[in-house]
Formats: sequence, C-alpha cells, structure tokens
Amino acid sequence: MILRSLLFVPGDSERKLAKSESSRADALVLDLEDAVAADRTEVARTMVLEYLRTHRDRSKTQLWIRINPLSTPMATLDLAAIVAGAPDGIMLPKVTAASDVVMLDHFLSALEARDGIKPGSIAIIPVATETPAAMFTLGGFAGCSPRLSGMTWGAEDLAAAVGATTNRDDSGHLDFTYQLARSLCLLAAVAADVQPIDTVSVNFKDADALRKESETARRAGFTGKIAIHPDQVDVINAAFTSSPEDIAHANRVIEAFASGAGTVALDGKMLDMPHLKQARRTLALATSLRSR
Repeated sequence: MILRSLLFVPGDSERKLAKSESSRADALVLDLEDAVAADRTEVARTMVLEYLRTHRDRSKTQLWIRINPLSTPMATLDLAAIVAGAPDGIMLPKVTAASDVVMLDHFLSALEARDGIKPGSIAIIPVATETPAAMFTLGGFAGCSPRLSGMTWGAEDLAAAVGATTNRDDSGHLDFTYQLARSLCLLAAVAADVQPIDTVSVNFKDADALRKESETARRAGFTGKIAIHPDQVDVINAAFTSSPEDIAHANRVIEAFASGAGTVALDGKMLDMPHLKQARRTLALATSLRSR
C-alpha cells in the first residue's frame, strides 16, 4: 500500500488523537518520541495501546508508531507496551545503519509471538538521515528485512547533530548537506525497492509552499510525504495522486510501445524504455490508490 500522507500525532494528546480521526491521512504516526515529554512517556504508551485496540479497522488509515531510538532503553519499553495493539508499522528514528532495522525486526518477531500477532505483519520505515553516521550507510538497506516498506529522511535532527544553526541557506532553500541527505534517501529507498517518503514541511500554515514542496518531491521520485498538522494532509494527498491527465498520458505512452519497438515517437518527442517504465509506474500507483 502506497502511503501518500503520514500524519504525526502526539501519543499523549487525547485531543489531537481525536482530531486526527477526521483527517484523510493514509497513515497516522502516533508519536512516542520527540512530541512526548519524558515524564509523559508511560501515559503516552498506555494511550497509544488503547487507541490501537479501539481502532481495528485500518482499511482507509493505517496506524504506525514512532518509537524512541534503539540507542536508548526507551525503545524496547515502547515496543513491549504497544505491539499487542498490532500496529501496521514502526517508524524508527535516528538509525545509523541497516543493522538497526535488522535488530528491530528481531524484537518485533519475538513480541509478535508473545502477543499472538501475525508473524511479520508489522512493517518498518526508518528515518534514515538523522545521524551523521547514517549518511555513509544508506546503500546497505536493500534486502536487510522483509519488513522494510519505506524510507524517509529528516533535516532537523541532522542539523542539530552536526551543530548547524540552521539547515537553510540565505535564500531559504535547503543547504547542500540536507539536499544530499534527501537525494541519498531517495536513491537508497529505490535501491531497496521500498517507498521513498519525503520529510516534513515545518511551516504548516503555508499551504502554497507545501504544495510546491510536495509537487517537487513527486517529480523527483518520492511517492509520499510526512505531515505535522492535519491541514497539510489534503494538500499532500493531492500532490501525490496522479491526475486524469497523468493517467491518460501514461496510457498513451504504453499504447505507443505496444508494437514492441524500443523507441517510439509521441507528440513530437522520442521516447525510449525509461519513459515506458515511468508510465507503468504512474498506472501502478494510480491502481494502488483506487483499490483502497
């Protein structure tokens, strides 16, 4: 299932959990990490487990959990508390390498067995660029775990980790280091044959900037984006949904190659195999969304 929009929701906020139910996000990511104060962690775990247990119908909206980093003792406590609720997936922050995904896979297998959850049913999406060390290991995720279903990246934690005062240049664009993180995450996800998911747009009141960011991300190859406010969801969904014009063009490209030729002419342009592959991808994504 392609997740166009993944909405972060603080796991300890009853009001925000309730409000998130009216959003049209493809996934809610109930947060046990940055959005929850340390003295509220136990409360958040209890609330998240209850939410999972009372929302069993995930046909329209999946329920994911962002746990604390595996480098902290809080991660295993998070997992021990919430796996019984059978979340659709775990978002793993601050990874350093694919070995973190492998370790999480082992933890999940043990807890699924403990709680009678279908083996292998809980997927994993790592936030793959939040530590400097991770930037040098992004090529190693392919084949690391059958649970790996996507990869996303983060610019805020990476900036803090390297001691940067900002991740933007004077014009407001991402500085080179964070452009590099974004590109490497995209390539790593595609190399691993999983979904590439773009990071958050922190200015949640600027819908036009969000639309431009989302459309740029889609053109680059990303197939979804994280939201931090319910108002962002519809903009993101629209940007990552193929338009009727996109689908019609993809069908025309496929029809043009029906003769078996390796190169064809269409609308005054020469097309070859990469264009056919892109057309098939467009239709596959559209079919995935229609099947929900």
